[in-house]
Amino acid sequence: MTTVNLPKNEVRNTRTFGFTLAIAGAVLMSIDPIFIRYAGVSGFDTAFLFGLFSAISMPILLKFNDKRGIRKAVVQSGWPLLAAGVLMLGSASGLVFSIKMTSIANTFVILSAAPAVAAIFSWLILKEATSRSTLIAIVAVMIGITIVVSGSFSSGNWVGDALAVFAVICLSMMFTLLRKYQDVSRLASVGLGGLLLAMVMFFFATPSSYSVETWLIMGMMGLFTAPVGRVLSMVATRHITAPEVSMTLMLETVLAPVWAFIFFTEIPPMTSIVGGALILITIFVYTLVTMQDNTK
Repeated sequence: MTTVNLPKNEVRNTRTFGFTLAIAGAVLMSIDPIFIRYAGVSGFDTAFLFGLFSAISMPILLKFNDKRGIRKAVVQSGWPLLAAGVLMLGSASGLVFSIKMTSIANTFVILSAAPAVAAIFSWLILKEATSRSTLIAIVAVMIGITIVVSGSFSSGNWVGDALAVFAVICLSMMFTLLRKYQDVSRLASVGLGGLLLAMVMFFFATPSSYSVETWLIMGMMGLFTAPVGRVLSMVATRHITAPEVSMTLMLETVLAPVWAFIFFTEIPPMTSIVGGALILITIFVYTLVTMQDNTK
């Protein structure tokens, strides 16, 4: 059996392409809160539209990205697909309402803790061994979240922060579920979550009152930036490692508050900056350690 080694230039080019995809995905996903704020409708209406367009776009992307096809991918995913869809429903609704009720910086800083929270569930549910670096990262991230949330009690935004925590718990549980059942289609999970979100929020939404502008804004997000950003991050894992993708996607947490300042003159409180810095540095160092361990 012969082994084919890629030339160094080709390896370098494919890694550069992978990082480019991950960066583009992070930039697109960081714009989501701008669309949510500019939609000009209630949280229930925004969540309904977000779910509706996700349910439309994901099956299309699934058809072109999964060789099994839509029907076979859904059947082979089995009951874990339904569980992942329900968790996606919780994560997406928490995200939308959090952006409506607290600062964009707080929402994205708390969401950036997902890798550490997922490690907790992997230990509790999958009984995976937890390294010392993971334990240190979990403690540091929990301290960071506490600092971020503490600043919202005086401003009255604590409900929005709590919803972001709920979103990150649901998201992390979904990561853990998909880690255990790796045959479950990621795109189908997001699509089913979007469908469930649209169905639930329909009872609280008023679609007949939406302006053309609202439909266009949420359509741009649900059909373009949100799905394309997520697909780019998935495709990037074919060219660079998962920890490298995770580290690159941290750019989303940095860019979202920047867009919030540019579009809404929203300045995050000092507690968000301090807690956010602690979380970002922790996840960054933890990702580097993971990458080094994977190369051994």
